[in-house]
Amino acid sequence: MTQTYDLIIRGGEVVNHAGRGFTDVGVTGGKIVAIGDLGQASAGEIFDATGLTVLPGVIDSQVHFREPGLEWKEDLETGANGAVLGGVVAVFEMPNTEPTTTDPDALADKLRRAKGRMSCDHAFYVGGTHENARFLGELERLPGCCGIKVFMGASTGTLLIKDDAGVEAVLSSINRRGTFHSEDEYRLEDRRPLARTGDWTSHPEVRDAESAIMSTRRLVGIAQRLGKRIHVLHVTTAEEIEFLALHKDVASVELTPQHLTLEGPEAYERLKGYAQMNPPIRDAYHRAGLWRGVALGVADVLGSDHAPHTAEEKARPYPASPSGMPGVQTLVPVMLTHVVEGRMTLERFVDLTSHGVNRVFGLADKGRMAVGYDGDFTIVDLKARRTIRHADTASRVGWTPFDGFEAKAWPVATIVRGKVVMRDDEIVLHGTGEPVRFAETLAG
Repeated sequence: MTQTYDLIIRGGEVVNHAGRGFTDVGVTGGKIVAIGDLGQASAGEIFDATGLTVLPGVIDSQVHFREPGLEWKEDLETGANGAVLGGVVAVFEMPNTEPTTTDPDALADKLRRAKGRMSCDHAFYVGGTHENARFLGELERLPGCCGIKVFMGASTGTLLIKDDAGVEAVLSSINRRGTFHSEDEYRLEDRRPLARTGDWTSHPEVRDAESAIMSTRRLVGIAQRLGKRIHVLHVTTAEEIEFLALHKDVASVELTPQHLTLEGPEAYERLKGYAQMNPPIRDAYHRAGLWRGVALGVADVLGSDHAPHTAEEKARPYPASPSGMPGVQTLVPVMLTHVVEGRMTLERFVDLTSHGVNRVFGLADKGRMAVGYDGDFTIVDLKARRTIRHADTASRVGWTPFDGFEAKAWPVATIVRGKVVMRDDEIVLHGTGEPVRFAETLAG
């Protein structure tokens, strides 16, 4: 009898744990149930992937979608639209909203807001504070929580734990991997007078490389002393890569497409406020150091740090301009362009955007294209030539730092749990995203 599936992806080059090869993938009930020659099988839907490359669904583990409280910059729906248009099947959203996500009610509110509006799957960080530190072990176990996020250096919003005692209190309370924005706030406070009004090239001087490495050394020392796991977000310095390579027992590492692609001072001279983010875009020396982290396997995941602000806000003269830029929609084409140009392999891209997220965050059923996992796929055309443009940005702010970037690959379909959500730059299924599940908290 002919085998029948809900969905068959047929004829594409598949990249997964087995390597690369032309094969078919069958999905039933939202789960991958077969990988191999399904030429004699039938399905409710056949996706012809001839000439295309089928990747495990890309997961962006750092986005700021600004809801609640800052919806003029972004909201959960528009942020998720940008994600699926960019080939991203799931996102982990940050807690520095208004109000901040620091208690059960705030997390439950975000989950309610996401239901029926977000087109990608999703989870939310709970922000660590001095006030809630003793409760974080309970908060991190709530459904829909991807972990605890701590800002050691002030960025956008009010969340901040700058002292070692506060970081120790957080790590002592939690059992999952803690996620950290690692910049030394004490040094940042001392260096803020170095900002030159209207001169964005002074941003990496104010938030210098030493601010980052000082904080990361402190953080790793605390984690080792307490025997806890940490995830260091948006690493920007060559020295941090070298240091963290010696401490992989406790520390995982995130890099961003922006820090791997843009370079100071040129980016600040060309983009002005659009190039401003925390930690900063740095010079060629540090960018080369980050690429060494990719090549040597030090980096574990890629996150976009999608953090939009309006063009009007960005036009304020530095340092009045806010830090942050959109990125969830451009992660895939920008990084696949690096693949096409030979800076990294396609297998390494998969490792950083799905397999790495699975390992670092302990995903229960995502992050691998294997039987038994969610039917999540990012289908790309590695021969496409497209120009990234402001006009195509789904984000409410309507701009991207990569305007004019000549992409040499493009996402042509986003499939979430066996449902085609985006195809050929059009969202064809809206609002069906669900909370991501984590192995450490299946019991709640």
